[in-house]
Amino acid sequence: MMKVCVVMDNGFEELEAMGPIALLRRAGLDVDLIGIENDSVTGRFGVTYSPVIPMDAYDFSKADCLVLPGGPHWQKIEKNEKILEQLRIFAQDKILAAICASPTILGKLGLLKGKRYTCFKSMDEDFGGEYIYAYAVTDGNLITGVSVAASIEFAFAIIEKLMGKEKCDEVKQSIYYDAAH
Repeated sequence: MMKVCVVMDNGFEELEAMGPIALLRRAGLDVDLIGIENDSVTGRFGVTYSPVIPMDAYDFSKADCLVLPGGPHWQKIEKNEKILEQLRIFAQDKILAAICASPTILGKLGLLKGKRYTCFKSMDEDFGGEYIYAYAVTDGNLITGVSVAASIEFAFAIIEKLMGKEKCDEVKQSIYYDAAH
């Protein structure tokens, strides 16, 4: 079973974490919740995940994909050298996914150079790639999402990359009401 780790700190954007976590698990992926410093994390609107695996106790080598939700926690994440090192490693040969504010962390690390990407529009800088205003953008092993409104499409992009279009379509069918049937 493929493993996904979702890395968060206090202040994460709840919908950018919860939506993808639920859909990735619905697809049958093994999803680990990782806290940067603690064994619990609380989002910007008070939702707490507890327990989460403290980052120092987690074996990132066992994960196939690292997901970074957005939210105000991005400012703490971009200063944490341990997680920045993991982002560099995942960018090389695994799947790296970031949404809203979090792709800017990748941009500042130089990981968006030559890539098509999206992020929260007002946070886009010249990261050396091509900014695309879309809910989700996949370029090679990099998946980016534009904002909280894109959480579901972002999750589908991750599922499709890890498990293929057929599995992604199956998950879509399981959540969308089709009045014709």
